Amino acid sequence: MADPPIFSFFCTSIVVLSLLRQSSAANTLSPVQSIREGETLVSPGRKFELGFFSPGSSKNSFLGIWFVATPETVVWVANRNSPLTDSNGTLEISNAGELVLLNRSNSVVWSTNSTKVLGNPVAQLLDSGNLVLRERNSSDSADYSWQSFDYPSDTMLVGMTLGWNFRTGLEHYLTSWRSTDDPSPGDYTFRYKINGLPQLEISRNGSGKVYRTGPWNGFGFGAVSKEPSTAGAPISVYNRTDAYFAFETLGDNITLRSPLSTDGIVQGLMWMSGSTKWYMIYSLPYDPCDSYRCCGANGVCRVNQSPRCLCLQGFMPKSQEEWDTHDLTGGCKRTVPLNCTRGEGFMKLSQVKLPDLVDFQLFKNMSLEECKVECLKNCSCAAYANSDIRGPGCLMWFGDLIDIREINIVGYDQYLFLRLPASELGSSHGLSKKLVTIAVGSAISGLLIVGTAMSIIWKRRTKSQGLPSEMDDIDLPLYDFASIAVATNHFSQTNKLGAGGFGSVYKGTLSTGQEVAVKRLSKYSGQGPDEFMNEVILIARLQHRNLVGLVGCCIEGEERMLIYEYMPNKSLDCFIFDHDRNSFLAWKRRFDIVLGIARGLLYLHRDSKLRVIHRDLKTSNILLDADLNPKISDFGLARIFRGDDTEEETRRVVGTYGYMSPEYAFDGKFSVKSDVFSFGVLLLEIVSSKRNRGFQHPDHHHNLLGHVSGMAAMERRQGHGTH
Repeated sequence: MADPPIFSFFCTSIVVLSLLRQSSAANTLSPVQSIREGETLVSPGRKFELGFFSPGSSKNSFLGIWFVATPETVVWVANRNSPLTDSNGTLEISNAGELVLLNRSNSVVWSTNSTKVLGNPVAQLLDSGNLVLRERNSSDSADYSWQSFDYPSDTMLVGMTLGWNFRTGLEHYLTSWRSTDDPSPGDYTFRYKINGLPQLEISRNGSGKVYRTGPWNGFGFGAVSKEPSTAGAPISVYNRTDAYFAFETLGDNITLRSPLSTDGIVQGLMWMSGSTKWYMIYSLPYDPCDSYRCCGANGVCRVNQSPRCLCLQGFMPKSQEEWDTHDLTGGCKRTVPLNCTRGEGFMKLSQVKLPDLVDFQLFKNMSLEECKVECLKNCSCAAYANSDIRGPGCLMWFGDLIDIREINIVGYDQYLFLRLPASELGSSHGLSKKLVTIAVGSAISGLLIVGTAMSIIWKRRTKSQGLPSEMDDIDLPLYDFASIAVATNHFSQTNKLGAGGFGSVYKGTLSTGQEVAVKRLSKYSGQGPDEFMNEVILIARLQHRNLVGLVGCCIEGEERMLIYEYMPNKSLDCFIFDHDRNSFLAWKRRFDIVLGIARGLLYLHRDSKLRVIHRDLKTSNILLDADLNPKISDFGLARIFRGDDTEEETRRVVGTYGYMSPEYAFDGKFSVKSDVFSFGVLLLEIVSSKRNRGFQHPDHHHNLLGHVSGMAAMERRQGHGTH
């Protein structure tokens, strides 16, 4: 039976109206329009869509952009840190010409905050996935006041850049989601780093780098372990105005995206016209050798081989015992130290990832042969390589070589030239004559050689500087000035952590990747060479979890520097005397800090081999590690008590008023009781969050200690206590 005409007309009308609705889906938003829950913008070619969504099992709502063919593929989120707790969000253009996201009470939870004022603004979603705010009648596609590509979330798209726009000061980088249900910024970032030569890095909050590609060599980041598909081509730009990485597709029917997952994995994914799914073309990190420093300093990682980690030719494990138990974090050290003797040369290593750009120098116009000559002139130069495989360019490394691995890519022809003493140049032990497996016997011999050599070098250097003989039996690394200058970015103001009467303290990163705090003694300091040596000798001999650790020192010319372990939470006074931060210290945490300081003092006064009086115990000398554990620091004024001594007297009273005991401040007498008095002042300050000397009270002019003493006396007089 044929369909009735009216029914056929009705069905046809529904189809036509549906098609018209699809073809006219809005891709722009004007000031008289808004987008609410259930409404969207769709790019002209129907590739991307903008609207509200709730990820996973979350009940919160976010404004985002997703891939139309797979709506679960969200590529950008506006209000990552400001979720809507219901489905009553509204996106509109404000009277000021900005995109604003409003909540149920019409409060702004997110906005573009663009600085350029538009006369007739319109927001448009492009087929690239970019949301732009521009003038309605402008014919220039780049004439916009704001674009979402300047504020990436966790996904890189074609046309987007990672890196820096030096004109605006904006850095573009990816940040992972907190979880699949929470798009707020997570633990991982993916950045285009421009330290000398560009390279891509994945980092994790609190633990630093977890992966790096290796430096740009003129054609690409050649050390990527798995070759990317020919679907896209990498682009690297580094000039006066821009420094960025991007990729472009090699076909109009291809869409590429590169998301950073919640567990720190960057993938390259491809969608082709007519596809039903995304195809993975690369993944970073790809294999165990991609893990940053997986074989430690001066080690090399080999894919699908056993053992996976070896020491470079001319190197041996720092600890054979740890190496045998697969604890490779200590890495390797030279079997025979370099000393610029005749016969030193280079071994050519092929198909290896170049070391990380730590403690290095770059000479862009130097040939490879000139690079070799310059490296030989510098006794600290450990290796060199061509920075640009297309022509001139010289990279030289000093100190440890970090994060080297094999690269099994056809056509990878960048080489590393490793400097070796004459005794190591004539031998090879497999692995294409590049690397060496260290036997236990040679490790022990090498350890004795290095130990003896380092002992001789230490004694010669300390004696040449006129330093005391007590230094001879101290096992403490001695760093040269150049290494510390590189570690602190040449003592830049951005690295400066603070300053005091002794000089300044700078944050630094050693060639091993370890973060340190460098205390640089000023020549105008009241603490001179005696206090410097006092601190070196004391801290090197004292080991306790509640005393700051000394990593090493620098003694060169007039320079005197102490290199400490880095304390990310700075000192105690930064917390308890700060109105906003002292709320982080709950009573339990304060109690734990007090206990930690007490344990450190007990060790100094009774449990260590040396009885030590600190003499300058105060809040700024109590450092806090990442877990807010206290560590007593600054032993420049400390004194060692010999034998049964219990008290000493001095004419030179040093320390900080407000923390000094009366008998020390007035008579110069000090003992363990002096530190106990200072500890008591510390205790009052920790409990009250008030400074002893800065305390004010409307009823009197006493400091905090006097105020507490007065209150105690009043209680005793009133019979309410005897304490």
